[in-house]
Amino acid sequence: MHVRKGDQIVVIAGKEKGKRGRVLRLLTSKSRVVVERINMVKRHTKPTQRSPRGGIVEKEAGLPVSNISLWCAKCSGPRRARVELDPNGKKRRVCAKCTTAFETE
Repeated sequence: MHVRKGDQIVVIAGKEKGKRGRVLRLLTSKSRVVVERINMVKRHTKPTQRSPRGGIVEKEAGLPVSNISLWCAKCSGPRRARVELDPNGKKRRVCAKCTTAFETE
């Protein structure tokens, strides 16, 4: 996958096109990602000991990884990542256009 947990992304296709958010989880077996406050769905839950009230819960659903792109803060646009070696010899992902590094928190 071209994204990691904590990356700032933008949705480039689908009903949520143009929205930005941070990656919360990667579902690698299904090639999907969960992004905070994007693709919200409602789940009807029964009361359990953990959530005694039950009811309708809103949560994020997965997005296909092909529908998202990394967000470059310097270029302020969706960009592809390129891998470069830093002076210490470690690999790091950089913006393909302006060569600024994508930092993950």
